[in-house]
Amino acid sequence: QAQVTESGGGLVQAGGSLRISCVVSGGRTFSNYGMGWFRQAPGKERQFVASVNWSGERTKIEDSVKGRFTISRDDAKRTVYLQMNNLNPEDTAVYFCAQARTNQALDTEQIYGAWGRGTQVTVSS
Repeated sequence: QAQVTESGGGLVQAGGSLRISCVVSGGRTFSNYGMGWFRQAPGKERQFVASVNWSGERTKIEDSVKGRFTISRDDAKRTVYLQMNNLNPEDTAVYFCAQARTNQALDTEQIYGAWGRGTQVTVSS
């Protein structure tokens, strides 16, 4: 069973940048699977943010963060990154990383089998 652990969250001012990371331990071959980031703001449902396919060549980015957020992976480190630039208070949320059950870059929660506990990102105005 894969274990997913996020890190790197924190408090940042509006307009700032932050990179959060996600390490996957155990489970099957990391490089065979797509990875995704989701977020949940207070009082709201969890929503898709970004995903990357098994090779890192294809990504899918949610419209509200397109042009500001970038997802990438380092298979040697079994790590996925979410680089977040030009942050605004609406980006405040708990960010969750998940491993897909397939090798594709997908935006559907049901496709993801292993989830982390999340890392808090707070953007002050």
